[in-house]
Amino acid sequence: MEKLIIYQVFPRIFGNREKARHKNGSIAENGAGKFSSFTPEVLSEIRKNGFTHIWYTGIIEHAMQTDYSAYGIAKDHNAVVKGKAGSPYAIKDYYDADPDLADCVPERMKEFEALIRRTHEAGMKVIIDFVPNHVARQYHSDAKPVTVQDLGEQDNVFKNFDPNNNFYYLPGTLVLHFGAEQEDFEYSEFPARATGNDCFSPFPGRNDWYETVKLNYGIDYMHGRKCHFDPPPSTWFKMLDILLFWAEKGVDGFRCDMAEMVPVEFWNWAIQRVKTERDVCFIAEVYNPALYREYIREGHFDYLYDKVGLYDTLRDVICGRKWADKITQCWQAVEDIRPHMLAFLENHDEQRIASSFFAGYAQAGFPGMFVAATLGVNPVMVYSGQELGESGMDDEGFSGCDGRTTIFDYWSLECLQNWLNGGRLDGSLLSGEQKSLYRSYTQLLRLAGSEPAIRQGAFFDLMYANVHNPFFNRQYIYAFLRKYRADVVLAVANFERTAATVRIHIPPEAFTALGFTDNSAAVLTDLFAGKQTVGTLTAACPFEISVPPHSGRLLRFRYDGIECDCSEPEIVRARHDERPYLSSNFM
Repeated sequence: MEKLIIYQVFPRIFGNREKARHKNGSIAENGAGKFSSFTPEVLSEIRKNGFTHIWYTGIIEHAMQTDYSAYGIAKDHNAVVKGKAGSPYAIKDYYDADPDLADCVPERMKEFEALIRRTHEAGMKVIIDFVPNHVARQYHSDAKPVTVQDLGEQDNVFKNFDPNNNFYYLPGTLVLHFGAEQEDFEYSEFPARATGNDCFSPFPGRNDWYETVKLNYGIDYMHGRKCHFDPPPSTWFKMLDILLFWAEKGVDGFRCDMAEMVPVEFWNWAIQRVKTERDVCFIAEVYNPALYREYIREGHFDYLYDKVGLYDTLRDVICGRKWADKITQCWQAVEDIRPHMLAFLENHDEQRIASSFFAGYAQAGFPGMFVAATLGVNPVMVYSGQELGESGMDDEGFSGCDGRTTIFDYWSLECLQNWLNGGRLDGSLLSGEQKSLYRSYTQLLRLAGSEPAIRQGAFFDLMYANVHNPFFNRQYIYAFLRKYRADVVLAVANFERTAATVRIHIPPEAFTALGFTDNSAAVLTDLFAGKQTVGTLTAACPFEISVPPHSGRLLRFRYDGIECDCSEPEIVRARHDERPYLSSNFM
């Protein structure tokens, strides 16, 4: 069984070698990374770091202020573009690739297809964004197949809602929007259309997704959200064609932006049809826990963001706002769907760990990443630069200094430039702290993907057994067991700034539930250090372990002759709070 380990990269920034970083700079001033930045050598190094998938963010052509009209791409009005580079989530042409990323603009699609091939040759799969809820204000596909009708082409613009309209209209109203420097006229739109964040007004504000328009999937928001799904609306067929278009190019998966704003009935209809033709995975950006099971079981999504739950809790533990023992509640809340939850600590929407808005320095986040990567069989994701301690504290322009790496501006990151080092990838330009963090991430992710007990083993939470243990500080320590066949792995995370020596009670239930013998001799391997000795786990006395500050330890106990297949372990109840501490969700 493969555990997905995903590397999210923003190609416009990842491979940008330009040293200039002018606030609100143009592509001519600040440069941009290219498809070709991902050379076979770079991809091989990413694969060596343990990654199985690369999520290339911002591949599909989106609105921007850069003028590519010489190549047959209509120029966007600056007033409805956020930042010089534009948002990759304001799609301008679903059937085209971002011209910023091409060395030769007319060959941009061929260059992306070549990147897909290189990624596959490096042993990884390709994920791209699918943005189904909204498009750029000036959406127009000049690259669509001749048999495809463009979005809105057949709409009745005199009706605010029609099941076969692709957009929502506000008849008789005009959007006269903002104006912009270096434009001869203000942006206008008649009739006005609803804005992407469900703003049914001709006057979207600065905090709205004003650069986008909402797509119509058959829900009449004007009249009590009445649904018109039979027959399937026009938008359903057009979105299915787009998914198949990219899948046929060799894309292996789609991260679906704001999936919960699109009806689950569409996902049920579309995902099954795509999977019938292509072996692709679907990842949903869903933030409402009440919808999780619906989007998995009815929507047929493979994975969902574990944002409102694991991410939020780990962030609070890292920042000292919650105790580490609260992590138990995270996996319990999604126990029945745990293999479907995508764990992460950074992505393009979230603030960088090392920013002053989060932890303030990168190493503080490592125990959180340790837990995210080793807690279950579910996927885990790293955002490019996270493994190098990128702080996200630049004031790039539209984005501002907000602790995030901009998705709206032309920019570059010094840490990535130093790591790439002109393609040499020798690490010589990285600081000592960056090298240490990079090695820690590499070790962790390799183990998460290769160690059977972590990749596919059973899980046993040890926190309940140490509630009254004076030598186990539940504020900073989180400990659990993973088990597969003859291997038992003890995982201990330390969120404290200082080293901790911990004595961990292993309860009798752990041996019964996981199926291994109390106080039996085992070959003990420190998986990070690679050192071997002989050791044992027993309920008779605590196991003592020292854990460095802001770090974690993985100890594997290999019991010769034990071949227990824990495919269906019984869920045992904790003595104190009657909540399960043993997960049955593993493969």
